[in-house]
Amino acid sequence: MLRTLSFCLSLAIVVGLPELHAQKANGPAKKGGSAPAITPGILREALAAKPGEAEIAQLHDRVLRAFGQKNLMQGRAGARVDGTTVMWAIIAAHPAKVVNADGTLIGDMVPLSADGLQVLVLDQPNFSEIIYRIEVQGNVRAAGTVRIEHAELGPDSQPKADVAKGELKTFVWDKSTVFPGTVRTVTVYLPAGFQPGKPQCLMVWQDGSRHVDPNGQMRAGVVFDNLIQAGDMPSTVGVFIDPGRNAEQKEGDKAANRGFEYDSLGDAYVRFLLTEILPEVQSRYQVTFKEDPRAWGIAGGSSGGICSFTAAWERPDKFHKVLSWVGSFVDLKGGHIYPCLIRKTERKPIRVYLLDGENDLDNKFGNWPLANKQMEAALRYMNYDYRMDWTKCFHGSKGMAPMLPEALRWLWRDWKDTVGKE
Repeated sequence: MLRTLSFCLSLAIVVGLPELHAQKANGPAKKGGSAPAITPGILREALAAKPGEAEIAQLHDRVLRAFGQKNLMQGRAGARVDGTTVMWAIIAAHPAKVVNADGTLIGDMVPLSADGLQVLVLDQPNFSEIIYRIEVQGNVRAAGTVRIEHAELGPDSQPKADVAKGELKTFVWDKSTVFPGTVRTVTVYLPAGFQPGKPQCLMVWQDGSRHVDPNGQMRAGVVFDNLIQAGDMPSTVGVFIDPGRNAEQKEGDKAANRGFEYDSLGDAYVRFLLTEILPEVQSRYQVTFKEDPRAWGIAGGSSGGICSFTAAWERPDKFHKVLSWVGSFVDLKGGHIYPCLIRKTERKPIRVYLLDGENDLDNKFGNWPLANKQMEAALRYMNYDYRMDWTKCFHGSKGMAPMLPEALRWLWRDWKDTVGKE
């Protein structure tokens, strides 16, 4: 009872005229409002500045826009993360708190208005996972898991005013005979100064669209621009291929054929590249690829990582360079046998870059860090040209993104002495 009374008094102190401000805050949010949704970092700074009455009303509106009023009232508003700052919010008539799965307190929520909107903004350790619940009077009102994984992108992942920009072209491929009935988007990066007919190096990327997005995590095209101009890699055409979706699926839907295409062993996917996608790129954009396999690279993460390795393993006469992060060398479709195959097969002329994280997946299909350690050990045993980088990343591309410039430098480190010779 005393805590509830204190909570109500806090509302009055923070907001001043509660009914008026509830009206101001709720009205615009229901109509769409003009205030932008707020991020955890901005809210943290705003609360630390001890906002006045007018600022509190604006913060209220922006929090509603960030989470959605209905979600807040029904306990369906998941935590938001900005860097290592986490923001929780809820609408409740009584004081709320955020607790860990074991019941230990993460923090008491702070009232933001008389309508019961409460927030909690805290910095949390990087590379940590929090299983939380929001409790009100001992009852669970919301629950979820939040993952903190933050890595700053370096200068080579940022556009530079004095660096010439490559060009992105896009087409849809729906004529596959290797994977019949599938549709996919293909984005082609043509480097600055590209001349039709002049032999180019090649790098193929799985899950391509998101990796070449200049505002995405990986920003591969931006990195290509910077490294090519710096002379750290050769003039390279990037072919960014999305996995196949069924004809009835819309662009952006989770591709139904991804697992079959990427996780399967054998030469189907590399045949698809060599007989369908790459000839189409050559025809559409008058691209000529260098014939030396040392001029060809292939990249991907997770299932796209094992797919990339499989392509080079099956056709080392075509693909020399492999970039794989959080690679799924587990038993999704038999990929767990690669460490054994590597040890028992004559060394192939391929160069392999691997990256994984201590917090990667562990489930019924296998343990991703252990699988990548086994790959590392097998490559080392067979004296492959390889590099393995370990981070604290979870499963995804956040760990690879800041490492991409260095990984590409390593893969292409001797290009001037090999494919750089005309």
